[in-house]
Formats: sequence, C-alpha cells, structure tokens
Amino acid sequence: MSPVFPRSVSVVIPVRNDAVLLEQCLGALDRQTRRPDEVVVVDNGSTDDTVAVAERFGARVVTEPVQGIPRASAAGYDAATGDIIARLDADSRPRLDWIERIERTFRSHDGLDFLTGDPSFYGSTPLVHWMGEHLYIGGMYTVLTPLLGHAPLFGSNMAMRAETWRMLSGEVHREEQNIHDDFDLSFHVRPDMTVLRDRSLVVEVSARPFRDWASLRRRLSYVLPTVRLHLPHEPLHVRRRARREAETEALRG
Repeated sequence: MSPVFPRSVSVVIPVRNDAVLLEQCLGALDRQTRRPDEVVVVDNGSTDDTVAVAERFGARVVTEPVQGIPRASAAGYDAATGDIIARLDADSRPRLDWIERIERTFRSHDGLDFLTGDPSFYGSTPLVHWMGEHLYIGGMYTVLTPLLGHAPLFGSNMAMRAETWRMLSGEVHREEQNIHDDFDLSFHVRPDMTVLRDRSLVVEVSARPFRDWASLRRRLSYVLPTVRLHLPHEPLHVRRRARREAETEALRG
C-alpha cells in the first residue's frame, strides 16, 4: 500500500509589523478542524510584538532580515517541513475547515502541484469588498489565466507540494522587492505542473490595499515589473504553447 499523501501540512506566514492582525490569523489557525502540523512565521524585520505573538501561539519563527515579501515568503517555504506548504498573509482569516479542505484536495487530485483559492474582503464598505473581489481579483484571473496558461497563484490563500517548491526555489526572484511574489511564482510554474483554482476555498482578507488610491496604485505598480522579469526569457505565446504540448502529452500517457 502506498503511503497516504499528504502526511503533514505546514503554513507559512511572512509578516512585518502586523502583530494585531497576525494574532487573529493565528487564532483562526488554532481553531482549525484539522490543525496544521507546523506554522512558520517569517519575521521580516518587525519592531512591534510580531515575534511575541507568534511564539505565544507556538509558531516557529524564522528571521529574514532583508526586507521584502519575495525574500520573506521564500525563506518560509525553504524552512517548512510539511509535505504541503500552505500560505497565508498576516491579514488572512482562514475559515475553520481551510487546512482540512487543502489536505482533502491534494489527496483527491493525484499529482496536483498548486492549489489556489479566492478572497472574501473585510474591513471596508460592501462596495469596496465587491470591487476588490470582482474587479481586482476577478480581473486578475480573467487577464492572467490565458496569459499564463493556468490560474495565477493568490498568495493570501494558496498551497503547494513541498517537492514542487524545491524544484522552483532556486528560480524565483527572491532578491526583487517591488514585485508580487505570488505572481512571480506563477510564472515559474513549469508546463508539466498542475494548478487548480478552487473558488470555494475562501479566506477572509483585509481590504486595506483599497483604503486609498496610493495603496492601490502601489500594488498595481508591482504588476508590470513582475511581467518584465519574465517576458524576455519566455514570451507568453511560447509559454502557452509549451503548456498545451505538456497537457497533450499527459493525455497520451
């Protein structure tokens, strides 16, 4: 009999000076129907109570002194010991069955490399929440899925095989700062790797990126630099063709 996969699930949370929201996130993880085997909090140079909060909840704290989410998230993935590495942000509030659903999905989809879910925004007006979910996130999936050849990864609510991360760890642009680390990882997904978007896998996420135009502009300003890192090496039409060929080969096999 083959061993059950996954046997263990790690959760990685990169954070800098977000102790209050981190406490809520860790509290939600503490109440999961299927508890994570490990929670890795990556302290990215916090000066508040981030480390104390993480330790109070029993999380393993990894220190990444070089600031930047790409660097911090990669350090957390490198440190994780689980078969599956799940990812949240400090302002994420996973539903009670989040880990259970991730584990069940990987068990029922043999060979799945990445699982990505959707957000439900909180902390602003209903109109802002709707715009964030349908225009910002919905627009991201509408535009990027055909460009990438698969659904883009959403860093506030995603999971991946640890062995898949180890294949890509040396390729991601962890030294860059003004890029989206999840979007960058999306570009590194190889043609024979599988990505599943589960729209019913929902995590509550703070609407603070939409609190003012300056915050939204800053997030949007990271999109083009992320794309420019990849287009010279892999034009999008070449990427799409490679994925179609890999899918055809998989069907033949």
